[in-house]
Amino acid sequence: MLSERRLEVLRAIVQDYVGTEEPVGSKALTERHKLGVSPATVRNDMAVLEDEGFIAQPHTSAGRIPTDKGYRLFVDKLAGVKPLSSPERRAIHNFLDGAVDLDDVVGRTVRLLAQLTRQVAIVQYPSLTRSTVRHVELLSLASARLMLVLITDTGRVEQRMIDCPAPFGEISLADLRARLNSRVVGRRFTDVPQLVQDLPESFESEDRGTVSTVLSTLLETLVEETEERLMIGGTSNLTRFGHDFPVMIRPVLEALEEQVVLLKLLGEAKDSGMTVRIGHENAHEGLNSTSVVAVGYGSGDEAVAKLGVVGPTRMDYPGTMGAVRAVARYVGQILAES
Repeated sequence: MLSERRLEVLRAIVQDYVGTEEPVGSKALTERHKLGVSPATVRNDMAVLEDEGFIAQPHTSAGRIPTDKGYRLFVDKLAGVKPLSSPERRAIHNFLDGAVDLDDVVGRTVRLLAQLTRQVAIVQYPSLTRSTVRHVELLSLASARLMLVLITDTGRVEQRMIDCPAPFGEISLADLRARLNSRVVGRRFTDVPQLVQDLPESFESEDRGTVSTVLSTLLETLVEETEERLMIGGTSNLTRFGHDFPVMIRPVLEALEEQVVLLKLLGEAKDSGMTVRIGHENAHEGLNSTSVVAVGYGSGDEAVAKLGVVGPTRMDYPGTMGAVRAVARYVGQILAES
């Protein structure tokens, strides 16, 4: 275990390197920070930190920079989440408050996160498997053609056209709509198949084929892979950090183009807890020089998806974590009120 003084030295090195982009020397540390010890003692502490892999010397006779291990300790033990200022909170509220639908919410959130953090922002659409049904609408388009509209508690809307095996009258349609909603509204998508499995049997024989077709379409909508959608923005921000990537920026950009990689990057949104993965903690080789800050968001206690940012390991972790958490909280409030 590192002593409190050496932890303070590490904190100072991380803060200075993130702020100045320059390797940090012992003299600069003692001048900028009230460490209460001489430069010689700081040099000794830095030697111990280097021996234990928390900092490294990029060039001969240069100062030191944090390693992935050093950033990890900084995030785990030394970095509080920086609260946003009142103007920043108002800006988030005003920017997101005008959203008209889920696509607009996600689009605005991506732009806002990219602007606040000056990193690459990624927002996952709410997962259908973790959503509940708000309403199922059935509309008649022709005597044997219907439109099914599924609305989720997160504001997501899915539409499907249905060709019925036989004409289906307005009275039967209203009956099916009422019975269907009475069973599924407010229920988790994963519960719906069991809740509606015996519904066709409650209709007249001539209508059962159409009822079964409607239910099949509804159940297909619940399990379709369209739920694995996300939006990315602010990729151009990476060009500001070209010197932070050891070889070139191309592997990072290529990794960010792969949706499967991004979904794995955000991970399963099982809760709203924040995760920070630094450097080589990211499994994809192209992202080994980046850090990912992600958090779940949702309309209740359980997260329905995640959002986050990707940037270089030389990142303002407290500020980034604060911005990501604040935006997630506001998006959750919007979904709850929508």
